[in-house]
Parts: sequence; C-alpha cells; structure tokens
Amino acid sequence: MEHLSEPLLIIGTLKAFRKFRQDALLARMAVCTLCCFMLSSCAELERQGQLFEPIPSSKLASASPDNRSSVQHKELVAQFGGEYRAPQAEQYLDAILIKLAHASEQPGQPIYKVTILNTPVVNAFALPSGNLYITRGLLALAVDASEAAAVMAHEIAHVTLRHSALRAEREREAVLISQAAAIIQNKQKGEEVRSNQRLSVASFSRQQELDADVAGVRVIARAGYDPYGASRFLTALGRSSDLRTALYNKKKTAFDFDIMSTHPSTPDRVARAIASARELGAPGMGIRDREGYLAAINGIAFGEDPNEGFVRDRKFTHPRLNFTFVAPEGFLLENSNEAVFGVRQPENEALRLDSVRNPQFGGLEAYLNSGWIDGLLSSSIKKLEINGLPAITATARAGEWNFRISVIQYGDFFYRLIFAARGLTEPVDKSFLESMQSFRRLTPEETWQVHGLRLAIIAADSADTQESLSARMVTPNRPLEYFRLLNGLTEKDVITPGEHYKIVIE
Repeated sequence: MEHLSEPLLIIGTLKAFRKFRQDALLARMAVCTLCCFMLSSCAELERQGQLFEPIPSSKLASASPDNRSSVQHKELVAQFGGEYRAPQAEQYLDAILIKLAHASEQPGQPIYKVTILNTPVVNAFALPSGNLYITRGLLALAVDASEAAAVMAHEIAHVTLRHSALRAEREREAVLISQAAAIIQNKQKGEEVRSNQRLSVASFSRQQELDADVAGVRVIARAGYDPYGASRFLTALGRSSDLRTALYNKKKTAFDFDIMSTHPSTPDRVARAIASARELGAPGMGIRDREGYLAAINGIAFGEDPNEGFVRDRKFTHPRLNFTFVAPEGFLLENSNEAVFGVRQPENEALRLDSVRNPQFGGLEAYLNSGWIDGLLSSSIKKLEINGLPAITATARAGEWNFRISVIQYGDFFYRLIFAARGLTEPVDKSFLESMQSFRRLTPEETWQVHGLRLAIIAADSADTQESLSARMVTPNRPLEYFRLLNGLTEKDVITPGEHYKIVIE
C-alpha cells in the first residue's frame, strides 16, 4: 500500500463500491495476480537478497543508453517494484541464458542478461535489447532449472518471432476496420464488426502464446534441458490460480479465461506443451537440476516487500508508514500498491483501506462531506478518537450495499477504511467498528522486529511427510496446499528422505 495522491481522491470511494454485484465485488477486492503468495508467513534464514530502491523518474533522463542502464530499463524496473539483487540466483539464470542462446533457432541472437524484479506476482518478459526480466514470485513457483529455462525461452521466443510488432500491426488494422464499419454501416452492425475484430486480435494473441510455447520447448531441449519443464510450469501456474480462486471464491468463467483472454486457457497450453515435448522424446530426457536450482534461490524474499506493508493472517502492518490494523474475524486480506483489500466469505462482505494526503478541507467532517461519498447518511456522522488519533465515522447506502466508513487522521494523511455489506446488521457493524478501532501507531519495538518472508530449502528426514513439512510454514491459509504448490507435489506424492524442499520462513 502506498499513499494516494490528490488526483486519485475518488479511488476506493462509494462511487466505485456502488457498482458492485456479487461477482464484481469479489473480483475487485481480490487483486488479479497469478499466485496468492502474499498471504503466506513463516521463520529465519541467511539473507541472500537485498532490495534495490527504484530510481526516481527525475533522474532517469541522464541514464546511458547501455542495455542495463538505459532509461527504458530503469523505468520498467521502477514500475515492477524495483530490482531485487540476488547474485547467486542471477548467476544461475544467466548461465541458463547462455545455453539458450547457443541453442537458439535464430543465429546471432544476443545472449540475454536477467534482472530479477521485486514483486511476488508471477511474470517474466524479454526485450530486444537483450534484457530479460523475471519476478521473484515466478522463481518461487518454479521447482527446477528446466521450468525456469522454459519460461525464459518462451519470453525470448516472443522477441525472435516479432510478436509485439505483429500484434500492434493487427491491432491497428482492427481499429481501421472498426472505424470504417462505423462510418459505412449502422451502429448495431458497427458494434458487431468491432466485436469480431476484438475476438480476432485476441485469437491472434493466443496463437502467439502457443507459438512461443512450442519454440521454447524446442530451444530448451536443444540446450539439454527437460522439454517437459514447460508443461510442468504451466500446470503449476494453473494450480496457483485455482488456489487463489478457492481462497477468494472468485469464479472463473469460460468468457473470462478462454474467449477474450490474450492467453489460451492453461489446460490447452499444457496439452500442447506436452505434445511438443513428446515429438522430441519420452519423459525423463534432459536436465532438470532441481538441486542446483533450489540452492540458487535459497533465501530469496517471498511475498510482499515488508517495507510496503504486509499481511499476517487478519493483521496488516506498514512499517514505513508506521501503522497497523486488524480486519474483522473471517476476513482474508491482500495488499497492493493501490490499497489493502479484504473479503469475508460466504457473507459476501468486503473492506478497503487506502490513504490520501490531507486535502486541507478544514477538518475530517468537512472532508467527509466533500463529495467523494455517494449515499452518505449525514445523521450517522460521529467524531471520535482512535488510539490517540482524530477520526470520524459514518454509514452510507448505495443500491443494495451498505457501508461503514471511517477516516482517520495520522500526520499529513487521511486513512480511509470502507467496509461493505449487503446487510449492515448490528453484529456485522459491530465487527466493522472493532476493526476500525484497531488502527494504531506501531511501537518502536514492533518496527524493529519487522522481518520479511524468505524461501528456505530444507532436507527431509526419514519421518517427514507433506503434513509435517507444511506445518513448518506459517501460511495463514491452507499451508499444505501451498507447500504442494511450491514443490510441484500432488497429494499422492511421498516425501523422499534427504531430498530438498521449499518452505517459507520469516
């Protein structure tokens, strides 16, 4: 969570909340990432990685044009949480990239250099400049070198196949066709043409993903890696999405995932990746180097950067902004750059916490009545003090939703807590008010004791089971499922004594 600037005042207010319906509410409360690692917590390890602060945009203009010091590189890194320095992991991945370059289907292709991005979101991309970016969230999800190689080969294939340029050209063509249709034909027919063009571009983009998958499989096989690593990673990607869906009850639909998505559905990609690998040989071929990969990522940060706020069960803490609060019982919380979100199922309730700089409207009451809330019930406004901080609270109604709003003044900022429920019954409102009252400053001791989460690679003992190893993770929700996801295991797999496994510690 970061402070919001004055122009973003309207974000997170009831003007956004009033549009909620059951599925939309859940979708907006759960930020769309490909994994739910942010809710994990755990125990202590040697700190391999160090966070690298993003360079302010005001200093980017003086950057040199070299690949890793270019304006483009630094602006991109800044947008993804900054660079995460983990020399051991970087060296390991760069060694893979050298092998991929030598096995490339494009002679003269540059040898890429990896940059690890400081975000738990699972993502990777490559630029024609020779820069390849991979998030630490993706490193946590992959379980061996062949899976990491498959991801990087896939991203490089997008560059060598000129997918970005071709997609841009197709999109420009679609716009021209749609504009012509709007002029020549009637409005309804024009809308049909635009819809067909959007589907055409989406289909084109999905085909590019499949083409990059196939090209990536061939390259990693020529480089000596297990070509089935691509299908295993895609399977893990699907499992992480399913786990997130289970946690937040966010329903998937064929429309969302298969028709208008720029990526094909995960099952389809898995099936095609397996078919591509089978053309090269039976399972068991090629290098996986699970042990080497796990050693390389041992100790890297996991989940949120604690300096930007972090979730532990129902509690959110922000060391840099020096505050904490506890959500009502049963809520699942998630932090983002925009705000802290929460949902409670099956009650279908939600919360949002964000902040704005004190707009100097003359105090909390003037701010509450300044127009950023629809449906405010003036008779419900009440001034109070929350743990020594001036605050104000009220209720509002918009459509089928009822809201408990509170604004807390802390330093130069107003912190806004908005709770949403269909029925604001006395017990529900009481739970919201108790959560609001939990907002407080951190003590110096709490600030000093903040530790981020890290991956730890441990060797299994002869008596270990999936249950015993997952019990060492302090993941607030479904630790066994997270343990299986991180280690590429199914419920039928048996723990092998002496083999190494990933857990998450604090």
